[in-house]
Amino acid sequence: MLTRETILGKPITAVMTVLKWSGSLVLASMMFLTAADVACRYVFNDPIAGALELVEYMMAILIPFSVAYCAYTQSHVAVEFIMDKFPAKIKKAVMVPITVLTIIFGGLITWQTCLYVLETYASKLTSSVLLIVTYPFIIPVALGMGMFTLILFYELIGGFAERKVE
Repeated sequence: MLTRETILGKPITAVMTVLKWSGSLVLASMMFLTAADVACRYVFNDPIAGALELVEYMMAILIPFSVAYCAYTQSHVAVEFIMDKFPAKIKKAVMVPITVLTIIFGGLITWQTCLYVLETYASKLTSSVLLIVTYPFIIPVALGMGMFTLILFYELIGGFAERKVE
């Protein structure tokens, strides 16, 4: 049986540790930026220019990293109140095709996001207020969705079967 110590399990665990801490740092930064923006708005009547834009870019990092981390820790929302009523064989028979479809769609999203990174790089697209180049903030979407898809594939072939991480 595959475990976290297998050849694919160790790199996934290492990457997910980096994504977890990166996402945590981005979330803390979003929180402090939003609090500072609100404080400046109400105390000095002068909000931080581009704060909304920065928070939007930070969400483009945080959300895909969080999706991948939820898959890694198996903490995603499931329809358990229905699935708990069925025997294990039926659960597996239902979950395998759903997981395969999710892997296919995750792969398509990752692929198309990679193409979009190249497109935005070539177009030199920038944000409207702070004129920040856009393509570096699309890369985490591709990375997060790619990791999500890889984790689902790894679980489908039997990896991470015994674990509920941290």
